[in-house]
Amino acid sequence: MQIHDNVNLYWTRKERLKWGMILLSGTCLVYASRTSVPLLVPIIGKERGWSKPDSGIILSSFFWGYTLTQVLGGYISDRIGGHRIMWIAAVGWGTSTFFLPDIIRYFSKDDYSIQIIAFARVINGAFQGMHFPSMISLTSQRLTESERASFFSLVTSGSALGTLLTGVLGSYVLENYKWDTVFRVLGIISVAWTMILIYHSMLLNGRPTISKYSSSNRLPIRELITKAPFWSCVIGHACQNNCFFILLSWMPTYFHDTFPEVKSWIVNVMPWLASIPSIFVGRALSEKLINTGYSITATRKIIQTTCFAIQSINLLFIATTDSAERAILYMTLIIAGSGFHNSAIVVNPSDLAPKHSGSVFGFMNTVGSVPGFLGVYLAGHILHLTHSWAVVFMYIFIVEIIGCSVYLIFGSGKAIL
Repeated sequence: MQIHDNVNLYWTRKERLKWGMILLSGTCLVYASRTSVPLLVPIIGKERGWSKPDSGIILSSFFWGYTLTQVLGGYISDRIGGHRIMWIAAVGWGTSTFFLPDIIRYFSKDDYSIQIIAFARVINGAFQGMHFPSMISLTSQRLTESERASFFSLVTSGSALGTLLTGVLGSYVLENYKWDTVFRVLGIISVAWTMILIYHSMLLNGRPTISKYSSSNRLPIRELITKAPFWSCVIGHACQNNCFFILLSWMPTYFHDTFPEVKSWIVNVMPWLASIPSIFVGRALSEKLINTGYSITATRKIIQTTCFAIQSINLLFIATTDSAERAILYMTLIIAGSGFHNSAIVVNPSDLAPKHSGSVFGFMNTVGSVPGFLGVYLAGHILHLTHSWAVVFMYIFIVEIIGCSVYLIFGSGKAIL
């Protein structure tokens, strides 16, 4: 086993700052691309005559592709470097975002138009599915154990920024241009960011990584799947994602249908604006608890339970309200609650398996993405059958309680591999 100088292995303070900005920007653009379709579905659907089940198929199809590449993306990233996988993926999701309007328009009169558009979303999702596993693999290789959770929590805050970017940009563009301009602008910016990523990735080539000198590169899957803490992490992640993905996909439609008098920019901006400070509050609270003597296990459970509690309470409130103002408030608090997830279960793979964090995160996010296609489609089906958003919110509430209970009982912050 060859020993390398840790100074050459880990990022310097200057490099941490540089890569923090690059990864934060990338995550922002990933989510901006992802949320562009949910934002525009009410308008495109009305223009194209899509039913709620049709919209549900298109919204959920993204997550079929997103699920397929999680484990593979993490596994390959752990072996050859997350920076390489990340820029390959970025080329795919950036260009597919740019050309999506062409697919929608060209096949709009085809008998299989919904299926073709859904397939295009599957491709976009498959490329995006590699982003987070490759990023957590990269940060695990280039940061010390004490730096990983805080750094990863910071760069994943780009998810809120990206959704906010889509809300602001989308609202402006829709008032002044056609809906396809949203895809064009996001596609161009994404490709430009990819060029920056490729340049800085080349600078990492040749430097040693943990995977190159670790005594074992293979993920012990059989051992992993027998561990209760791993499954509690997976189930908790899936249950929280069920709430997040359904609201991410259907929130514009909910307000468009229920409170059409509300300005679109308020709906598309306010909830996501609140999620940004909650991410940093969750991170600061997590660090405070650890510094005052709480174990990693206790800290992760406290932060994650805070996420579930905020969301569950406000899901009950929004299910019964008939006020647009209160609905916006409750929705804002639900989205804000999701920010605590970034400092709990999202960083838990680095606790459970620091040498295989990319692979474990990919495995966790694969199962965690199932609500993306099942939950989002089921929400559309429930609406088609009941015409009731309250039923959708109660369904999300029940799943949240299950996830919270499982993670509280079996969750852990100790290494299991």
